[in-house]
Amino acid sequence: MGSMMNPTLEGKLKLALDYAKLLGGSGGRLVLSLAYFAAIANALSVADYGLFATASATGIVLSRIFGLGFVSPLYRTSAARPRLIGVYTAGLLLAAAVSLPLVVLAAVAFYLAVFRGDVGPGPFALIVAAEVLAWRTLEVVCIVNNGLGRFGRSSLLVVGGTLAKALAALLFLALAGRDGGLWLWGLLYLCANTLSAMVGIALLYPRQRLRVDLRLYRRRLQDSLAVAGAEILFYLQSELDKLLVLSVGGPQTAGVYALLMRLIDLTALPVRSFNMMVVQKLMRTPDWLASWRMRLGLEGGIALVSAAGAGALALVLLFAPGLLGGNVAQAVPLMPLVILVPAFRNLVEYESELLYAGGRTTIRAGLLALLGAAKAALLTWLLRDAGDGSTTWVGGLNAVFALLWGLSFVSTYAALSETRRRPARLRTA
Repeated sequence: MGSMMNPTLEGKLKLALDYAKLLGGSGGRLVLSLAYFAAIANALSVADYGLFATASATGIVLSRIFGLGFVSPLYRTSAARPRLIGVYTAGLLLAAAVSLPLVVLAAVAFYLAVFRGDVGPGPFALIVAAEVLAWRTLEVVCIVNNGLGRFGRSSLLVVGGTLAKALAALLFLALAGRDGGLWLWGLLYLCANTLSAMVGIALLYPRQRLRVDLRLYRRRLQDSLAVAGAEILFYLQSELDKLLVLSVGGPQTAGVYALLMRLIDLTALPVRSFNMMVVQKLMRTPDWLASWRMRLGLEGGIALVSAAGAGALALVLLFAPGLLGGNVAQAVPLMPLVILVPAFRNLVEYESELLYAGGRTTIRAGLLALLGAAKAALLTWLLRDAGDGSTTWVGGLNAVFALLWGLSFVSTYAALSETRRRPARLRTA
């Protein structure tokens, strides 16, 4: 019995240790993110912060075009066949070069549709470049290290990248005060992200010779494009609210909304670390989430942790509203009104990761497109009176995200159940 229990116990302890490493990185990142957030949110005016947050969100969406989804086979290779990392890294570089004109065209379209008249093309380009070229590169280094099981190194790099952004924000605050504008901040932001990415490549990326194998790339192309499409749709529906608020309510309303949503985002960091562990577990053990007891238990745990984190942050800021600066204090009274939003947002993200782990990339892309369309319609209706400076719409965000989660929940588990039934039909055929 002992010989049977020891491997099981060892596996559970290793899983717990890996998550502790990721959680440690998330904890360090949370502290530094708070410092970075407080510095930049108070260095810029509320309107400029709204423009920066919205431009950054646009860059995050565009970064999923960059590389055409080839990060996915690179991640799977690092987890299963690490000797081929050099081959798939070369493939990612080729895909990045091919995708760059598409990124530029999409950036121009976003600028003309949303940002023209509110921010100049120069600051917008700097912020987008920081997300697409620099921070996405840092993410690739982290993804490969996570695939190799080097969770501590990955967490260290993320913490270091966040520290670089926090130091850049403090430098901006010291140099420019509240009057530096987006030009100087965009330049500092790009420099900080670029430095972090270069350090990550130099110190933490596996050393393998780059080799091109077009035959392997062709076999992975369909899955890569499906993943790219799904990620673009995921981040588009995730960041769509910022674009809508800017378009409907203007920079000032977008600033208040961005401050509020950034506070919510900070509570999601530990949950995202957990999501990554679940994905790796499902890739190795597809039947791990077969029972509804396990599924509902994990969903309930994520919701509870998310709401508790948001509630704790709201409670602290209600007693000390000036803790993160005067600009952030404007969003503090709104935090209790959106206490359930983090739970629903994190659950939608978690369910999207389940579809990725289950290989349901096409269904994942379709579901994210549906969620994006539904979110656009719901938020447009909710924000129809936002332009007058009213915040009466804020509480309605709970219902919006609850509806999106309900749609995601039904679709995700229907798709996963279909995946489990398919082998049985094949065996009986």
